[in-house]
Amino acid sequence: MDNLDESLNGLRLLARDNPDVRQSLLATRNSDYPLAEFCRLSTRYGFPIYEMDLISAGETYNEEERQHKDDGRVHSPLLEGEDDYYELFLDTL
Repeated sequence: MDNLDESLNGLRLLARDNPDVRQSLLATRNSDYPLAEFCRLSTRYGFPIYEMDLISAGETYNEEERQHKDDGRVHSPLLEGEDDYYELFLDTL
């Protein structure tokens, strides 16, 4: 996940400094295939990100956050969208 986090951070900085990049990333929400379009653009901007990496990272992160350290059971339900790295990223833009 380190490479994914590095790519997302780099992409976030690029979008912060370049309104056209920011707008094109936000516009992926309107695509028929938003994740695929987002990953295509991120790669074009020099930050290769793959759909399965985004999906897996969100699921892994939230599962780890929800497990109690003593017994390993999940103690709180996942709220809708909490495991969606793509949407969480766009919300930071």
